[in-house]
Amino acid sequence: MAEKKPAQIISTGRRKKSIARVRLALGKGKITVNGKDISEYLQRDTLLLIARQPLELVGAQDKYDITVRVVGGGEAGQAGAISHGVARALVKANETYKKELKEAGLLTRDSRMKERKKYGLKKARKASQFSKR
Repeated sequence: MAEKKPAQIISTGRRKKSIARVRLALGKGKITVNGKDISEYLQRDTLLLIARQPLELVGAQDKYDITVRVVGGGEAGQAGAISHGVARALVKANETYKKELKEAGLLTRDSRMKERKKYGLKKARKASQFSKR
């Protein structure tokens, strides 16, 4: 018996404080983020480029419809989370994409987080100016 492909592929992407839940389905290439079109949600071109990078790398821009729910963080973190989630979903959809996406570093979760503020300082490392007298 032939293996049946699921109608939707669900995966999660993370970056900084952002979490993106990605749903990938066969379609015409429509990307929706939190109920809005991706170009409407991510205003800057650089963020759009980051979010669409996995699709363009494997040449699947108009093969899949993607629906994303993203929460937390700022615009840049959310774009990175979307990219990570889409890359993971593409690998679930087609295992042959894995090599390209792995080489481009899109399957690796970027673990860099904001450093916590320390007591006695103004920010994580910024201190008030030292005065001898």
